[in-house]
Amino acid sequence: MSTDRPISSAESRPLFVAFARAPAVVVAVSGGPDSVALLWLMARWRRARKTGPALHAVTVDHGLRQESASEARAVARLAVSLGVPHRTLRWTGDKPAAGLPAAARNARYALLARAARAAGATHVVTAHTRDDQAETVLMRMARGSGLAGLAAMTAQTERDGIRIARPLLQVSKAALIATLDKAGIAYVVDPTNADPHFTRPRLRALMPGLAAEGLDPYTLTRLSARMARADAALELMTDGAERYLALTGPGPVPEAIHAARFMGLAEEIRVRLLLRIIDRVGHEGPAELGKVETLSSAMEQATKAGGSGILLKQTLAGAVIALTADRLKIAPAPPRRAAKPRQPRKRP
Repeated sequence: MSTDRPISSAESRPLFVAFARAPAVVVAVSGGPDSVALLWLMARWRRARKTGPALHAVTVDHGLRQESASEARAVARLAVSLGVPHRTLRWTGDKPAAGLPAAARNARYALLARAARAAGATHVVTAHTRDDQAETVLMRMARGSGLAGLAAMTAQTERDGIRIARPLLQVSKAALIATLDKAGIAYVVDPTNADPHFTRPRLRALMPGLAAEGLDPYTLTRLSARMARADAALELMTDGAERYLALTGPGPVPEAIHAARFMGLAEEIRVRLLLRIIDRVGHEGPAELGKVETLSSAMEQATKAGGSGILLKQTLAGAVIALTADRLKIAPAPPRRAAKPRQPRKRP
């Protein structure tokens, strides 16, 4: 949806068709223009249907601004006027001094998932737009992400047993604001969305200049879709490589993998397969892509150098990787030894 004019009822129907058979849906509404427009559009869509999901509006008050409580009450009034029950959930406890956006996001999704389970809802619907998707692509590019990272947000993901749905990823923020303005619906603007202390607002400030050079939200979103398509194709190829090497999937890894066959794989497939196996076998969390890429390059150099015995041996993410001319072995690393407490020095 590339226009910035108000969204008609006919245009909004395809956005929400995925929820037509859901028993109930939680709509996450902060009070900003995107989420308020989402609530208004979904309420209009539901009223036009004879049957369909029960809608439940939920606002998460993070308690980070004095105005947040009054904004939640404004959302509640709007929801009631639309015939949608509303709940406000509060993020309590200490707030971290560093990494606040990520911590707030995790807390928000945990509270929304809890609300969904209480309401018997299968989905939590969020108002991420095409503009948000473009900013996410830029953030991932800045971090040096691979294809999966550049694919950015997907239309649906699962979290805490609940489907997180983003039906507005192809809709611009301007179209949502135009929709609210036409309907006479008020919304708030969170000042933290322009706070340069955070990464996303800094990138948001760059968007007009990037758009002038052709790197607008539409182009960035199209890039993310192409990256997602390429990532899915490479994942299928990696599945084939697992079958080719007779790996067992989610179970234990074979005692040894044929080294020449493994090293003969395309580098991207080799890296993905290493990631899978190390994550499957290791016990120290997911392996970092950059470290696995470095490992793959080291394995290639060691293979070219040749020799007998162990060509390379390395520990990564709780897994031991050992490469010989004939075999590649990846096994769980032994547990790390706990550091012994230092004994106080005795005085002479």
